[in-house]
Amino acid sequence: MRWLPAPPTSPHRWAFALTAIAAAIAALPAHAQSLPPKARAPRVEDKNAVTTIQAEDISGRPEREITLERDAELVKDKTRVKADTACYRQVEDEVEAKGHVKIWRFGDYFTGDELKLNMDSGKGYMLNPTYQLEANHAQGKAERINFLNEDEAVVVNGTYSTCQGPTPDWYLRSNTLNLDSGRDVGTAGQTIIYFKDVPILGTPAMSFSLSGARRSGWLSPMPGFGSKGAAELTVPYYFNIAPNRDLTVYPKIIPRRGFQLGANGRYLGEAAGGLYQGETYVEYLPHDKQYVPPTAGGSTDRWMIKSVHTQELSKDWAYSWSLRAASDNNYPNDFSKTVSSSTERQLLRELRTDYHGEFWTLTARVQKYQVLQDPESAVDPSLFVSRPYDRLPAINLHAAQYDVAGGFDWALDSELTRFYHPTLINGTRLVAIPQVSYPIVGPSYFVTPKLMVNLASYQLDAYGTQASENLSRVVPTFSLDSGLVFERDIKFGGRDMTQTLEPRLFYVNTPYRDQSQFPTFDTDAATFNFSQIFSENRFVGSDRIGDANQLTAALVSRFLDAAGAETLRLAFGQRFYFRDQRVQLASTTPVVDSRSDMLLAATGRISETWGFDSAVQYSPSSRRVVSESYTAQWSPGQKKVLNAGYRYLRGSFKNIELSSQWPIFQRWYGVGRVSYSVQDKKILESLVGLEYNGDCWVFRMGAQRFVTTSTKASTPIFFQLELNGLSHLGVGSPLEAMKNSIPGYQRLNEGYGR
Repeated sequence: MRWLPAPPTSPHRWAFALTAIAAAIAALPAHAQSLPPKARAPRVEDKNAVTTIQAEDISGRPEREITLERDAELVKDKTRVKADTACYRQVEDEVEAKGHVKIWRFGDYFTGDELKLNMDSGKGYMLNPTYQLEANHAQGKAERINFLNEDEAVVVNGTYSTCQGPTPDWYLRSNTLNLDSGRDVGTAGQTIIYFKDVPILGTPAMSFSLSGARRSGWLSPMPGFGSKGAAELTVPYYFNIAPNRDLTVYPKIIPRRGFQLGANGRYLGEAAGGLYQGETYVEYLPHDKQYVPPTAGGSTDRWMIKSVHTQELSKDWAYSWSLRAASDNNYPNDFSKTVSSSTERQLLRELRTDYHGEFWTLTARVQKYQVLQDPESAVDPSLFVSRPYDRLPAINLHAAQYDVAGGFDWALDSELTRFYHPTLINGTRLVAIPQVSYPIVGPSYFVTPKLMVNLASYQLDAYGTQASENLSRVVPTFSLDSGLVFERDIKFGGRDMTQTLEPRLFYVNTPYRDQSQFPTFDTDAATFNFSQIFSENRFVGSDRIGDANQLTAALVSRFLDAAGAETLRLAFGQRFYFRDQRVQLASTTPVVDSRSDMLLAATGRISETWGFDSAVQYSPSSRRVVSESYTAQWSPGQKKVLNAGYRYLRGSFKNIELSSQWPIFQRWYGVGRVSYSVQDKKILESLVGLEYNGDCWVFRMGAQRFVTTSTKASTPIFFQLELNGLSHLGVGSPLEAMKNSIPGYQRLNEGYGR
């Protein structure tokens, strides 16, 4: 059986919780130390173990009752008792101790004024105790502790905290607190949680895990702000159905809109055929009071669903689905809390199955898209989101064998697809691409000649005034890939290293075939980069096979440390054309360039603290940069990272990005991110926040702003008090925002939560 990760927030149950976050915590010092919980060995004690006793003065009746005076100590297997005086009744296997009583049980530690304990059953009590638990380093004090058995104890009028030290920063106080190590659960009656001795939350009942494990129950209330700044309150409930299944329900009150209900279910396991796993998230808001449907009489019910599932039916057979859907075009703008979800406009729904043979794979899939148009696209056509073709269905076959018949490699890729679009021409396409190659590989060189043929057949439906028709195409391609590898030992940055010099030549010859009559179901021009210049086709998809008589030349130099790890990589590449490129996507005008743009790249981790990545595309004919990207990261220590980046694409964007997590003073950390469009002269995304590490608690606060449409932006604010091992209290999800926005971000209280 496999285990699910922790739920979205700390899995602690609250009953009718009333939250009130303490103010002015910034000025309060933190002194307590807290450690993440660790796994605990099962509580198994040998009932037949011998009890040993010792003291400065021992008296009584042998085999009946023994009195121990001055530094009394009793030990039986995993239980040890020390006190000023003690009385041990051998028949009952019971001890009574007084004066500076100390007891160790399975790693837990208790002190008190008086103890009575049955060493066999573990039942007894202690007066005026303090306690420390091994499982999560929790501690507390009380008027009395009743030991019910080896695993369970009831704390009467006591406290509980995962902070260390005599005066913990936070603690809960309850009239009755049951600590059950066997079931890994603590339950409390009437409870008040104190932070810096200020009561911040009260509840008539609560329960929590003693080791941080998942448990069913109410999660902390989550006040927050929607994408348009409207206040909202979420009170989640977590169902720990099984170690490999859980469900979180999110009732949410949005005063301006109504009541929204969300649910997120996760599961994984193993069936007769093999493993399976999946996750489904659903939101539903009936009768949105603010939403105006685009058509009269339209529904005001708002909803969204995301679902993924994969399952092995046998060793060679599996299936999966991916489903994303929303009720209307405005849903991402009205309810998204992150940059990625607010810009998601093409929602894919896919059902697929895969079957694997010894050297082949067969895939069948159905794909359909829902396109959510940006509400501003009616005003600004550049924001219009084009709709991809649906595949109803697509069947793919890939087969390959290597080193056969004296060293030959062969492969076959074939696809049969039915394309559907509500406003464009529809049709069925069959493509087969057989290929054969003969790699010649030596210690410092390789040469690989390859021959491939692209075979395609189209059955196109009638479209407008155009009648249905059948088209076919045969396009052969020959390529020759070759390269050398030279090495030398050098000194770089004071370290012994190996530098390589790797020249590579890649030749492609594809004859011209007129393809202007073929539709473009799924084809576009490939992005020009180092991966693409070593491919035979300059298009992505099967509707266009580019004619070519070209040579790609590249030079790569790598710097390897003594362990063989790559420290630095420098690369240069350019393509040379010996014939005009006549095949284009939608134009009959050939490209007559004799050479492509130049590509330059440098990436590496030049020290333990510095890393960088850069890429430049330069056009020699126009003598200008077409695109460039630079990123650098400086991380001199724990919780210290500074990222800087610049991205530019001529005619499209020019952006500067900065982000950082950095200690400011004492226990304060600053986090921030800004993405600025130099071309539009506006901030696209920003985040600013503060974190305070109190060891056994963390406080986070901040605000984030990101663009949702061309004229609108969302500005959620958040603050959160996280009590290690207990719960999160606050507004929004600052931790998720910081992790997603700042590369290299490190959580202050590592070991707690996800």
